[in-house]
Amino acid sequence: MQLVDIGANLTHAAFRDDLDAVLARARRAGVSRIIVTGTSVEESRAALGLVSRHENLFATAGVHPHHARDCNAEVISSVKELAKDPRIVAIGECGLDFNRNYSPHPDQEKCFVAQVELALDLQKPLFLHSRDAHPRFSEILKSFKLQKAVAHCFTGSKEELRASLELGLYIGITGWICDERRGRHLLELVRDIPRDRLLLETDSPYLTPRDLHPQPRARRNEPAFLPHILKTVAKAPTALG
Repeated sequence: MQLVDIGANLTHAAFRDDLDAVLARARRAGVSRIIVTGTSVEESRAALGLVSRHENLFATAGVHPHHARDCNAEVISSVKELAKDPRIVAIGECGLDFNRNYSPHPDQEKCFVAQVELALDLQKPLFLHSRDAHPRFSEILKSFKLQKAVAHCFTGSKEELRASLELGLYIGITGWICDERRGRHLLELVRDIPRDRLLLETDSPYLTPRDLHPQPRARRNEPAFLPHILKTVAKAPTALG
């Protein structure tokens, strides 16, 4: 089986010294394609540079809500230029984060809307972030005629899942589902995700599956662990037809 990791932060410093080995392990594990996440203009540019040097890697370009306070017309213009490259397959990571609130809510919403509009203009999918931002996140998206979009690293409630599916979003599931403390509810919710809307991701180097034994050095997650997430999803009670 050939798998696609739809979200991995391979430009993170944690991969600086052994990225080639990380990619080799991913291939051996059956992960044939990886989408490298862009979270700012600088990181998106680095992601594009990285995927340009490796086969079967693609990237996103966008501004994470944490950086929304610095988002302006010039920033959006830079994202647009990067996104014209065919190896940039989505706009994002973009959305709302009302948990850490590194940027004021009005700045987050303005930056989010600008990137939704950009994705529609370029006819590219959206790679979406939402944390403690329901229902405002859905309210904003409802005002647009969305094309393809994925709720990256979905960890929300049944109500949030229903709202996301009603919007036509794909649902990204990470190693959060492998955490018996905070991810148990996802084992129940995956039954409500249609098979053709369910996507998998590692969000490396974050969200290392808690039930992975032995744990990797420094608990660094990597794309080679995607099959472990898949096995956990497959074991969950499911009504997928």
